Amino acid sequence: MIAIKFFEQPARLLAWFYSLTHNYIISISIMAFLVMLVTAPLVLKSTKGMLEMQKLQPEMKRLQNQHRGDRQKLNEEMMKLYQEHKVNPLASCFPLLLQMPVFIIMFRVLHGLTREITCTGTNVTQYAEACLGNAGKTVFAPQYVSSSSKLYQSLVGQNEMIAWGLDLSKRPFSVMRDSFTEGLIYVGLVLLLGILYFVQQRMVASRAAVSPTVSPTQQKLMQYLPVVFAVFLIFYLTGLVIYYMAQAVFRIGLNFYITHRFYKGDESLGRQAQKASETARELHKESVGGCGLFSFIFK
Repeated sequence: MIAIKFFEQPARLLAWFYSLTHNYIISISIMAFLVMLVTAPLVLKSTKGMLEMQKLQPEMKRLQNQHRGDRQKLNEEMMKLYQEHKVNPLASCFPLLLQMPVFIIMFRVLHGLTREITCTGTNVTQYAEACLGNAGKTVFAPQYVSSSSKLYQSLVGQNEMIAWGLDLSKRPFSVMRDSFTEGLIYVGLVLLLGILYFVQQRMVASRAAVSPTVSPTQQKLMQYLPVVFAVFLIFYLTGLVIYYMAQAVFRIGLNFYITHRFYKGDESLGRQAQKASETARELHKESVGGCGLFSFIFK
């Protein structure tokens, strides 16, 4: 019961957007933009924190060399360094930690809206509105939204969630299995999402100053993990693919803003962080002569 209440609020918001647009794709996209708009200040703050951390890399590397055999002393000196410069080493983690709850919420909401029931036996009585005139059929009995909402009324008793010719309740993999030609359109959406993620990661990589202990292979792995995530969405509802496509478009715009805000000019915070990372890499080469296991992950 608590779980149902938890998903009712985002579902109610989605239903309100639908009442304004009468289109599932536009409603889901607005929902995605709203989430990104709310989290954007946190992303900007974490980006600033990461750059400030990167500026400290030479000092951090010197401390590591100085206290290589004393882990406790190293930790104490590192904490003093963070406090002195008012830097939070966990700042970069906050936006990442938000992604999984948001994914779960949208996953459950979309699945709840397209919950399928078969109109036989006790279901005919329990889901009378959905089963009216649908005896023996499998139809939607939406969860989480009010039965008086336009979103509920548009889905109850139906077996499709159609917008712009796409059934958002279908999985691209399933559509491809049933009809190769039709499935190409759905799989194409997933590929487009992968391209958007690739563009986004290229933007990040073009300005990123990484830890001196991160190998080129590890750098590539971090860059392409979001693209791999996009490929896995072939097994999820198309509505969820639309949601992440809208978010990816927003992130690309946000990355343009981050580049302009933090990397414009030689004395900008971003440029200073890049120079500090170069210095740290040189110190690392002098101390170990190669690449080791990574200790910090920076964009």
